[in-house]
Amino acid sequence: MSSDAEEQPSEDRQKYEFKKVIEELQEYEGSGTQLVTIYIPDDKQVSSVVEHVIQEHSEASNIKSKQTRTNVQDALKSIKDRLRYYDTYPPENGIVIFSGAVDSGGGQTEMITRVLESPSEPIQSFRYHCDSAFLTEPLENMLLDKGLFGLIVLDRREANVGWLKGKRVEPVKSASSLVPGKQRKGGQSAQRFARLRLEAIDNFYQEIAEMADELMVPKRHELDGILIGGPSPTKDEFVDGDYLHHELQDHVLGKFDVAYTDESGLDDLVDAASDVLADQEVVKDKKQMEEFFENLHAGDEATYGFEPTRQNLVMGSVDRLLISEDLRQDVVVYDCDGTEEYELVDRRRRHARPRVRGRRRGDGRRTRGRDRSPDQHR
Repeated sequence: MSSDAEEQPSEDRQKYEFKKVIEELQEYEGSGTQLVTIYIPDDKQVSSVVEHVIQEHSEASNIKSKQTRTNVQDALKSIKDRLRYYDTYPPENGIVIFSGAVDSGGGQTEMITRVLESPSEPIQSFRYHCDSAFLTEPLENMLLDKGLFGLIVLDRREANVGWLKGKRVEPVKSASSLVPGKQRKGGQSAQRFARLRLEAIDNFYQEIAEMADELMVPKRHELDGILIGGPSPTKDEFVDGDYLHHELQDHVLGKFDVAYTDESGLDDLVDAASDVLADQEVVKDKKQMEEFFENLHAGDEATYGFEPTRQNLVMGSVDRLLISEDLRQDVVVYDCDGTEEYELVDRRRRHARPRVRGRRRGDGRRTRGRDRSPDQHR
């Protein structure tokens, strides 16, 4: 990998690391209101924040519980010490500081301080918070899926309505029709049967539109667009018939041929609309995975598993590293008299859980190993 790539992590990498930090902070618990969180926007002078911290430190002397008073004041002192590392203003997008005595088990506590610089979005306002848990909700909101698209798939038998939120397809509502088949029952004239069938189709289109309206009209100002899929001429009749609420009609980005109209049809619709969604993360991720599997089957330009991936990273031969967003393991490396040992530790369990244990001798050869992690790279 190039030095530029190391100095400027990708947006996906930053979000991944950001999410891990939030999960770690959410695990901490304090006894009483002694965990301090401070959100500092990038336009607030550090000196004024220091003054606020000093004032809070003075007021904390009035806390009746000696343990809580000591812990709060220690946390504020740690925050004040960290603020000395910054000049007049915080870095771009601001900083968030977490400090406090957290429960470490067995009735013991541990003082920790974490500083999160330059979050993915600007911090909007200064905020001081003291509670039994760190305040992470504003950071969680920054990680919410970006991009909101309404999805509708329909034929004359069924319909499904849902959302595309960032990378997630979320089915919400479904309906089945009472439209009769094209074969009329005995005793009915062809004209009467055709009229009843058209009425049933029209009623079903209205039912679909009502579902979509109830779901999407309240979100119309947040919508990036609406995608409609199904066989022809069904989807064309639905769109051209102006069944949707007029404010939703203006959001329709296109009609797409989709074979299935159950919940799986919503995923098919996203695939069919890939050109329209070219700038959305869900399409970019799918293209990355398709390229990975193509290279994996074609030859030696892709590999997966912890040890092969690690070897290629060490050699600097990795073009792209693909990691599951759910991967929460750290590699712990031990150097024992020139022999390198390592294991994978699942940080969510808060204790070592060796999934891989390997050893490298001084000549770089591996002497033993077990399970692999799902790292993938190309």
